[in-house]
Amino acid sequence: MPGTMTLDALKEAVARGEIDTVLVATIDMQGRLMGKRFHAAFFVNGGWEETHCCNYLLAVDMEMTTVQGYKSSNWQTGYGDYVMKPDMTTLRPMPWLEGHAMVLCDLLDHHHEPVAHSPRQILKRQVARAAAMGLDAMMATELEFYLFENSYESLRDSNYTGLRAVSAYNEDYHIFQTTKEEDVMRAVRNGLYGAGIPIENSKGEADAGQEEVNYRYSDALDTADNHSIVKHGIKEIAWSKGKSVTFMAKYDHRKAGSSSHCHQSLWTKDGKPAFYDPQGDHGMSDMMKHYVAGQLAHARDITVFLAPYVNSYKRFTVGMFAPTKAVWSADNRTAGFRVCGEHSKAIRVECRIPGSDVNPYLTCAALLAAGLDGIEKKMVLEPEMKGDMYAAGGIREIPHNLREAADLLNKSTMLRAAFGDDVIDHYHHAAQWEISETDRVVTDFEIQRLLERA
Repeated sequence: MPGTMTLDALKEAVARGEIDTVLVATIDMQGRLMGKRFHAAFFVNGGWEETHCCNYLLAVDMEMTTVQGYKSSNWQTGYGDYVMKPDMTTLRPMPWLEGHAMVLCDLLDHHHEPVAHSPRQILKRQVARAAAMGLDAMMATELEFYLFENSYESLRDSNYTGLRAVSAYNEDYHIFQTTKEEDVMRAVRNGLYGAGIPIENSKGEADAGQEEVNYRYSDALDTADNHSIVKHGIKEIAWSKGKSVTFMAKYDHRKAGSSSHCHQSLWTKDGKPAFYDPQGDHGMSDMMKHYVAGQLAHARDITVFLAPYVNSYKRFTVGMFAPTKAVWSADNRTAGFRVCGEHSKAIRVECRIPGSDVNPYLTCAALLAAGLDGIEKKMVLEPEMKGDMYAAGGIREIPHNLREAADLLNKSTMLRAAFGDDVIDHYHHAAQWEISETDRVVTDFEIQRLLERA
């Protein structure tokens, strides 16, 4: 891929004075990059081997609040360190930041064992599970977001009022409107491509100021890495242009939500598409049918990893292209699971449930775990649903809120077997904290609705 670096190439760039800073980052529970900026000379002369961070980075919320109640990180254990072990295959330049390169890290404990509840390790475990079955998990995520004329600083000063989207109208596939946004979007495409992300395209999405960036499908871990870097890079590039973006699943109830549809397929180790059978229904192999059956069987249980915040569930709205039913259909955007690429080697299943607020490692891991369970148990795929899923009654629904989804997560025997009890307890606690924080805060909506009339 373009833009990726070897350690030797980095050493040469440092010697030429082209790179002076290396961003050494790990992924937190929210999918954000957390870490340190190393002087490049120190990094190439041994600093690349490992560094450390406080273990509270996997026990904080979006506000970086030190949340109590986690088994792994708490005051009783003293909030010790994790080892940050750079994965040198992720080393790359960051063209939008002068003199910068970056590398992603795995988190290890004091015994240099992987931290089980770290997002990257959760996904690695499911990838290894597929590999043990002779399969490579291939995935792609589509990231949607809103682009605003306001800077982040001005929004903070105005208490996040006066949001001005870059477009005044729906710009889905709209070339003229997206031309007006090229100062940001061209920089996004070129910057990320230069960082080794195989960018395919950007486009206007289904509402005013809504954008989408697509990058080539890859193995599941590489896709999650790319997703995290794309999201981070878009924020930094927009900020550098005096603008802002949001990856909230639903920033305004009157507007379309932002998704992160996840495309999935399995391939054999000799490079053959395990989901393709030219004689099968829609071209689906028996393995694909089992995989999709597993995802449907566990769709409600895994929803916390597809919709992690209270706000996430406000995206599931009738008539706005976000699904409300966890059923499958061929090339039907009203279903939670859409079979794409019918009758071709590109056949795959697209899960339309995830929003753009997800942690991609957890999303990919949960979907993979559910699908592999379907294969292992040879689950029978239920009949295809056709027509308007929004109008269909009596079929499997996506959980209506985080409270319902968290309860399903906690009770999931499949996820506890796949991820481990401690991991599920950890993320159930995170969901419970999100619920309690939202429950206690008085919102503008409540004031506007009740202050005078209650």
